[in-house]
Amino acid sequence: MTLVLRNGRLPGDDEPVDVEISFTGGGEGLVSHVGYLSPDRLSRARQVVDLDERWVLPGLWDNHVHFTQWAQTTRRLDLSAATSAAQAAALVAARFESAQQGDPVIGYGFRDGLWPDTPNRALLDDAAGSVPVVLVSGDLHCCWLNSAALAQHGFGEHATGLLREDECFDVVAAVATVADDVTDTWADEAARAAASRGVVGIVDLEMSWNLDTWRRRIAAGTDVLRVEFGIYTNDLARAVALGLSSGAVVDGTRGLLRVGPYKVITDGSLNTRTAYCFDEYPGLEGSRGSRGLLTVPTEELIGHLRTATGAGIHVAVHAIGDHANTLALDAFERVGGVGSIEHAQLLTDTDIARFAKLGVTASVQPEHAMDDRDVADRYWAGRTGRAFVLASLLSAGVDLALGSDAPVAPLDPWVTMAAAVGRTRDGREAWHPEQSISRQAALAASARGRHVVAAGDVADLAVTEIDPFSASIDDLRSMPVAATMLAGRFTHSTL
Repeated sequence: MTLVLRNGRLPGDDEPVDVEISFTGGGEGLVSHVGYLSPDRLSRARQVVDLDERWVLPGLWDNHVHFTQWAQTTRRLDLSAATSAAQAAALVAARFESAQQGDPVIGYGFRDGLWPDTPNRALLDDAAGSVPVVLVSGDLHCCWLNSAALAQHGFGEHATGLLREDECFDVVAAVATVADDVTDTWADEAARAAASRGVVGIVDLEMSWNLDTWRRRIAAGTDVLRVEFGIYTNDLARAVALGLSSGAVVDGTRGLLRVGPYKVITDGSLNTRTAYCFDEYPGLEGSRGSRGLLTVPTEELIGHLRTATGAGIHVAVHAIGDHANTLALDAFERVGGVGSIEHAQLLTDTDIARFAKLGVTASVQPEHAMDDRDVADRYWAGRTGRAFVLASLLSAGVDLALGSDAPVAPLDPWVTMAAAVGRTRDGREAWHPEQSISRQAALAASARGRHVVAAGDVADLAVTEIDPFSASIDDLRSMPVAATMLAGRFTHSTL
């Protein structure tokens, strides 16, 4: 039984090709042939779909998402355009006026690193009175609460209402608690939207026990993505006791759900000025936390890595500041094992080579560079030549895995690839263009190492209207996707 995608093209090549897909006994589609098919072979195909000279390429992965939060984002007050605390409070006041009586106000997306004023709870008290207000920052590392919300979440008479790191994570988890049937509906919509952008798989690093969540969603019909679910420290012993190991397929999920990595967060973020750095942040010199925050001491991190690695669970270490990255690599050097550093935003020259030597993947989110370039220029002044160094990592032989960190950036690999290739957005001059990478490298880092479809591949494919290897940066960012296939099954099609 075969399906043929007729009259397509491979990226960077105008020669028409046919892609033949054969199906195994279990229904899994495999690419059996790429090239010209004879008329008699075409006539034996179960189905022939004419691509009309569109481009066929490997299906895309987002290697770092927080999927439930991403699914909820469109239901929250958008604060991304706020340029001051006062303006954010005004947006809250407007939402309060139109909200149902007594409903809490949940907002997302503020970035206060360059604001001229400081968030404080009094501003939100004035905006919404006794109605709880929780505003989550665009980097997910701080929350801004009014007095009612502080009391609701157990913080009482907090001095500022601005919670950072672990305190914030607890609040983010609490406000994300929505009835399963509602959240699952939103997640299904978000999964299908991702499929419409050529996505075939995600690494879901939502901060919860995602095994049961995704098993339930897949059973209910959310079956358009492959999912690798992450495990956090609170559930590491549970995962080990269950015998989970990275890459293992979860029974009853038709091969769509696999065990992902153990995720541990060792420092904060740039926008929140909690990324752990060797140098002090301008304006914070001499104060507590002037170099950011190390949230997991090195010996504790090593213990967690040993536990995970001993159980066959890969490790994903969140490290943004250069000092946090050095310590994370130190831990990998002592423990070994398979793993990645998530974000790797600021690196020393020495540590770039250590990634390659230790076999640690750099799991990076290029659109963050576009969001944070001005903040980096201010708080990492004189060091931005070492920030978001994608080209240097590739040149050193480091494996790159691209992602979005959605909802921090959109779950759209084309946005991610455009940022990696162009280092620009909104018509601005490219930021450190020496660190841009090729379209081929960006596609490979978004497609599990593949930049071309070949015989023997699982038939996880995307079909585009434009050749991604010659598209302009703007066209790459908004790439029109005509179809997506998962194991030979269409999950999206406008053909």
